[in-house]
Amino acid sequence: MADISRAPFLRHLRGTPTAYVRHLSGGKTRHEGVGLSFWYRPRTAVISEIPVEDRELPLLFHARTSDFQDVAVQATVTYRVAAPALAASRLDFGIDPETGAWRSSPLEQLGGLIVETAQQHAFDLLAHTTLTGALVDGVPAIRQRIAAGLMADERLSATGVAVVGVRVVAIRPEPELEKALRTPTREQVQAEADRATYGRRALAVEQERRIAENEMQNQIELARREEELVTRRGANERRAATEKAAAGRIAVEAQAEHAQLTAAGAAAATRLAAAARAEEIERIGSAEASAERARVEALHGLDNRAAMTLAVRDLAGRLPDIQALTITPDVLSDLLSRLAGAARTGDA
Repeated sequence: MADISRAPFLRHLRGTPTAYVRHLSGGKTRHEGVGLSFWYRPRTAVISEIPVEDRELPLLFHARTSDFQDVAVQATVTYRVAAPALAASRLDFGIDPETGAWRSSPLEQLGGLIVETAQQHAFDLLAHTTLTGALVDGVPAIRQRIAAGLMADERLSATGVAVVGVRVVAIRPEPELEKALRTPTREQVQAEADRATYGRRALAVEQERRIAENEMQNQIELARREEELVTRRGANERRAATEKAAAGRIAVEAQAEHAQLTAAGAAAATRLAAAARAEEIERIGSAEASAERARVEALHGLDNRAAMTLAVRDLAGRLPDIQALTITPDVLSDLLSRLAGAARTGDA
């Protein structure tokens, strides 16, 4: 919207960089262009302001597919006035010289023209497309169809409007139908999710089974090693017992051998002692015999009195210690008998 300043009998207009302004006075063009600034008389001035920037026009309309299903099309058309002089001659872009406001609604007229043209091309395309095709491939097809139709439209070209671009945001069926269409996919996705869940559970069960098998194998291995340990321990104990028994046997044999050696030594010592004793007795006997022979030989040739004297002396040496002696006739006669016998023996 232009900026208008007041002065006595004059007005000053200052345009914008995106607005085309044309000033007519007396049927002649006084000023024309973009970004103008000039003085004019409001009583005689006819001013038109045409925006030349890119403008966005949202579209939302309903159409019916070939299978009689209603769909909603949401799109946006970007356009601009490429020939503002031509547009000013086809549409009323005149502004009030006092306020700068449009006297009519040219942009609404231009928007309605674009919307109706775009809807017409979209209706023609969707009327030959099924609902599934429209939902799957309808967005690019409708975008291309609307863009081509608007660019080739003669009325828009005659108005000086150029279509910059077309965007189709969405094509939606009715809520109940959309929900019904989503059901198979939702069920398939749910089935995939359930399959994944079951697969995960099966994998978890398999993992648990493997863990249980590993634990069982570990227990079996531990039992086998424990059995080997018990067997080896028993073997070690048997070996220790055998070695202990062997050591005991060796000790017993050593003791027996030592006892035998000791007994043999004792026997040998006894034999040696007996032999020495016998030899000593023999020597003593021989000496006594020799002494007896010598004594007999010494007594040989003595008279009876001398022999009796010796006999009495020997008898006195063999008698015990006598404190008192009583001699009876019987004792005396017996003694004399022995002395006589000894004398006879000596004589012999």
